[in-house]
Amino acid sequence: MAPRDMVGDTGSTRKGISDAPEVQSMIFLLVFLTYLLSLGGNTMILLLVCLDRKLHTPMYFFLANLSVLDMFSTTVTLHNIIYMYITGDNTISYSGCMCQMYFFGFLICDELLFLTAMSYDRYVAICNPLKYHLVMNPSICVGLAFVCWLLGMIEVIPYITLLLGFSCYKSNVINHFFCDLVPLMILSCSDTSTLEILSVTEGLVLITFIPFTLKFISYIFIISTILKIHSSTGRRKAFYTCSSHLTVVILLYSTLFYQYLRPTSSDTSKSNKFFSLFNTAAIPVLNPLIYSLKNIDVKEAMTRKFTFLNCFRIWA
Repeated sequence: MAPRDMVGDTGSTRKGISDAPEVQSMIFLLVFLTYLLSLGGNTMILLLVCLDRKLHTPMYFFLANLSVLDMFSTTVTLHNIIYMYITGDNTISYSGCMCQMYFFGFLICDELLFLTAMSYDRYVAICNPLKYHLVMNPSICVGLAFVCWLLGMIEVIPYITLLLGFSCYKSNVINHFFCDLVPLMILSCSDTSTLEILSVTEGLVLITFIPFTLKFISYIFIISTILKIHSSTGRRKAFYTCSSHLTVVILLYSTLFYQYLRPTSSDTSKSNKFFSLFNTAAIPVLNPLIYSLKNIDVKEAMTRKFTFLNCFRIWA
């Protein structure tokens, strides 16, 4: 059947996270709380960076962009799950499916790019501290952010273009809780070889390997420089400034490599759901926790702003 016939007027059906009726309430509550925590945590980071002048640095400028990305990515996917459980309507239109996949893909690409920009920022700060304010000036930071947003938007377009050209699908039931590349490729009865080649070439090389390599090279120089620091306190402080970013990088790449860089088959659907849920729910929640709990500057900013609010309430 044709793609638009696949979804028709009633839309295609998404299976959701689990078919077991006894766990539906627990899944809804977990997803709902995760969504609220993600929005709340990332909003807090964004507000702190905007309001606290001590956080007006390149590192926190990129962190604010990362928080915006996380809020958008959870909204693109998790709000659909919440809507499905509240209304019982698990259908999605063809255009809605393509839009959801585009925005999710572009936000993931953007996150990889911003993490690369953040690793470059840490490289300059630790390896060339005297030139830091010259190299990472506001114009450069805004330019890097613009390039990251633009590349993320462009990189996903070839995938959507190929999907729009598919002539038929085997079923109107998507074995996933949102429209993603792998489930749609499994569902298609069209020739997916071109899309698979694109996934390996652009997906592996341009979207994944190049940003990963740039991060890896940055951290080789960073670790090499840190090990040359004679003071143990200095080494510990330098490692501490990079540990939050490195933790997020390891978590994100571990799930993405397992989720997308494997042969496409129907046997991978259950594990893909788990890793997709981790990417779309857990990581956006963990990001603000990691950056706030492991970052002295953010914790001090929280204390300053909360103190200000308390004083304001007293005077009011």
